[in-house]
Amino acid sequence: MGEVIQFIPKAERERLRLIREARAIYDSVFPPADPANGQPDSTPIVINGTWIHRGGEPLS
Repeated sequence: MGEVIQFIPKAERERLRLIREARAIYDSVFPPADPANGQPDSTPIVINGTWIHRGGEPLS
């Protein structure tokens, strides 16, 4: 008990999916500057005022 469950509307989930898909396409056309590093960039980005990890999940 005591868990907080965040409701994410279907439209928001679809938007995040499209962002992930666009990022994958972009990365396939323009590879990251340092592909030898092997570690993904975990720097969050801001889209429409929402902080999002590169994995596509919104930050709480």
